[in-house]
Amino acid sequence: MLNLARVYSTGMVLGASIFMIQTASAADTRTVKEPVIPSACTILKATGADATQVIQKALNGCSSGQAVKLVANGSQGNFYSGALVIPTGVSLWIDQGATLHALNKASAFDNGSGTCGTLDTKGNGCSALITMNSATNSGIYGLGTIDGQGGATLSDKNVSWWTLAQQAKTAGSKQNAPRLIQINKGKNITLYKITLKNSPNFHVVFKQGDGLTAWGVTINTPSTARNTDGIDPISSKNVTVAHSYISTGDDNVAIKANAGAGSSSYMSFIDNNFGAGHGLSIGSETTDGVYNIDVNGLTLNGTTNGLRIKSDASASGEVANVNYNTVTMTNVANALMMDTIYEKKSGSTKANWHDVSYNNITVNGKSKFIFNGTNASKPLAATMRNMHLSNANITWTKVNANILQY
Repeated sequence: MLNLARVYSTGMVLGASIFMIQTASAADTRTVKEPVIPSACTILKATGADATQVIQKALNGCSSGQAVKLVANGSQGNFYSGALVIPTGVSLWIDQGATLHALNKASAFDNGSGTCGTLDTKGNGCSALITMNSATNSGIYGLGTIDGQGGATLSDKNVSWWTLAQQAKTAGSKQNAPRLIQINKGKNITLYKITLKNSPNFHVVFKQGDGLTAWGVTINTPSTARNTDGIDPISSKNVTVAHSYISTGDDNVAIKANAGAGSSSYMSFIDNNFGAGHGLSIGSETTDGVYNIDVNGLTLNGTTNGLRIKSDASASGEVANVNYNTVTMTNVANALMMDTIYEKKSGSTKANWHDVSYNNITVNGKSKFIFNGTNASKPLAATMRNMHLSNANITWTKVNANILQY
């Protein structure tokens, strides 16, 4: 069992004096332990056909506290589905050997706007493969897989979701593509040992929620797949991501606080491993504030960025009490980054980022430390201690920043 309210005490020697620094690690306020898969209310066997209606009917009929279980049928393990909604108290259990595939059809995810699978200025024309709205004690469990089929050609658009995303980048517009899992105002939601891959867009979004546990989750999507963030907690609190592997085409994790949606706070990241991706990020939206974030045990290998806080004048706010502990980075281009002009967008907001600590950080290979406080209301404030850089070649950038090294 993990009790995630801890106090860390570190002794350091500077010159002839001894300083004791205590960091109150006020992360996820819940006591989090390894989840247990709920009992099955019904078992569905794979047919290899469109199972949207069958799965949705089973979810709607399931009792609170139980799960709909998807299982392989001999050598047939494939389920195909359009947009699904998991009711409050109900879970989806995808057993080992079973895969839930998103249908290769934009119309299966259109939310009524008629724009899913097209480009426009909004990018909100699709429903997610799986949505939870104001759900409590729901989740997705199992050793099976959810495959968003982001690289497959859509039968009704003659383009893949990932190609559409590249077209949007070239055109300076937004793609209407479904997220894999969208959780809105959820409470005590669990993702346990599930594998997520090939999402058309973000893999997991937890928006304005209280209590998310992602334990033993694998996210594995190509590095070339644009806008495929791993896990994005947005204006939420009490989040734990533990013992998980995330490799993707955008932020491995992105903690955000959207304007008017509320702050993000009390989050713990325990013993995780990142492959391809843009790192463990805070931002770019930090308008309503990000507080009390703890990272304890993280390995990054070949990630573009490591520990990153990013924003600009369009969406900056306060970020405080962020503690990075025991992190190892190898061949990470930008190991440490606090960047207040991330996309150089215009606006009137100013960054106020302080009480950020880096402790027991190892960097191997050529990398950069970037502390750019150009758009900060006061100098960026961070401390470093127990830094292991003997196998690193570090280039520093420091603008309007006070970085204390012990």
